[in-house]
Amino acid sequence: MDKNELLMDYANAIYQNINAGTQSIEDILPKIEDDSFKKVVAEIQSDYYALKKECELFAKSEDIKGIKGNPVIINKQGLFEVKGVHIRSLLTDHDKEGGRLRGQNLVFQYRLDGVEVCHLGDIGEECNAMLAEALVPTNVLLIPVGGNYTINAEEAKEYVDKLMPDVVIPMHFKTEDCSLDIDGLDDFLDLFDKDEIVYLDSDTVEFDRFDFDGESTKVYVFKSQQ
Repeated sequence: MDKNELLMDYANAIYQNINAGTQSIEDILPKIEDDSFKKVVAEIQSDYYALKKECELFAKSEDIKGIKGNPVIINKQGLFEVKGVHIRSLLTDHDKEGGRLRGQNLVFQYRLDGVEVCHLGDIGEECNAMLAEALVPTNVLLIPVGGNYTINAEEAKEYVDKLMPDVVIPMHFKTEDCSLDIDGLDDFLDLFDKDEIVYLDSDTVEFDRFDFDGESTKVYVFKSQQ
């Protein structure tokens, strides 16, 4: 096991500890007794504390502090009820290597006035039969499409084909204000027929359970994304 592999184990352990509230980090870290690894371990320990600090800073970031009111923060897998809304969070991987590269990701499912909504977050793993079964039925699917840090356009299309939602809202793609190395929205839209894409004249949309017939899928593009 080389330094990079060890570092990935440390990073994944940190992520799970901070975001899932599992056992202490000391219990998760691998125990290495081989003398030849002592120097590597010392370097890893330094990287570990740097990564831990970064994760803690993110958990206390201004993005969270800027949310008004007293929101309920759900950062682990489970079933929850918030103000009458039933929410299910499902632990998935942020990459295609079982979370070794970028840790894990939470998918959220919730039902609002009879509408089944699924937010895939920063999911990085490809859609498999077990995951697809867990995510249906879905009326409105919010899905990343930019690739690199998440699934890409083709992989997102596979989710759409297997989940068969009524509405797809793409997210996490490159815009004029984005400097990340990810793909733009067109790569995803090009995978659909023109009559399957709805260009909205605003940045808000309302749904009613009677809007969905379960027979077709439409991709919604907000005004600011056009």
